[in-house]
Amino acid sequence: MDRDIITQKVMAGQRLMLGFDGIELNDDLKHIIGDIKAGGIILFKRNIETPEQVTRLCRACQDYAKSCNIPPLFISVDQEGGVVARLKEPFTVFRGNPFIESIQDARNFAAVTADELKKAGINMNLAPVLDIVPEGVDGIMKDRAFKGGAEQVSTLGMEVIHTLQENGIMAVAKHFPGIGRTLKDSHFHLPVLDIDLETLRQSDMVPFAAAKNKGVAGIMLAHISYPQLDRLWQASLSPFIVNELLRTQMEYDGLVMTDDLDMKAIQHDMKICIRQILKSGIDMALICHKGPDIDKASHEIIGLLNEDESLYGMGEKSVERILKIKKKYL
Repeated sequence: MDRDIITQKVMAGQRLMLGFDGIELNDDLKHIIGDIKAGGIILFKRNIETPEQVTRLCRACQDYAKSCNIPPLFISVDQEGGVVARLKEPFTVFRGNPFIESIQDARNFAAVTADELKKAGINMNLAPVLDIVPEGVDGIMKDRAFKGGAEQVSTLGMEVIHTLQENGIMAVAKHFPGIGRTLKDSHFHLPVLDIDLETLRQSDMVPFAAAKNKGVAGIMLAHISYPQLDRLWQASLSPFIVNELLRTQMEYDGLVMTDDLDMKAIQHDMKICIRQILKSGIDMALICHKGPDIDKASHEIIGLLNEDESLYGMGEKSVERILKIKKKYL
């Protein structure tokens, strides 16, 4: 990638997927898009009123990005169905993964959801959840995960991925390398899963390997600590889990993104988080709430790209992946 073609500010901005307040193109969004040069935005309940309003919002954001001469935006939402569904009625309401029991159920959910997202101008669904909740475990994901073991979760998850993407909506599988066994919620705690790599390979990671083979657009990392894999860093900040496990061993070359860096599971300063994200080869960082962390993250990425040639090289590869996916879908 020619350094004259894409500026460091755009390189930095494309690595960020950002949340905002409001239901229309406002000054916050103009800052995120025009000044930060964000690669994507994420919608929450606070940004959604009606299908028509969401459509206007998404169109205005894309038009503004075009006027700022930056690549089209990823516009994402968590529309898993069930307990995590940002789009409520009159959008179609599904009961969620625990109630998807057949390939036809999975196909129907994904086809209807893709159609409604596309009409609204949303191009990325942060779904499906591919975490496996073992039988008898009262896991935090039990109300969001498909029922069954690795084979059943893989079968149903792949149908959701295939159908979403066949209909023009990027799918993002989550939460690698698997959080189905965890009991604590990473929104409020840093869960620790003291499990060996071979056990993860034989079970929790199986659906993610299937997703890679299915060409899933993105994989979201868990905010969980796996001390037998990395004693220092949780998955969303771990060079071993991303560079070695996901990129090298699993040979995944799609988008890799963090979960929301505003969660309580993240106990580090934003500068430390960004350094680890860049060192790990993670493509996009999610910051889902308005605040100073957004500008801190942007400034830190730019600074690190300036001072560290190896991080610049890894950054080029990340931006190439981002632009490749945008070219394919947008």
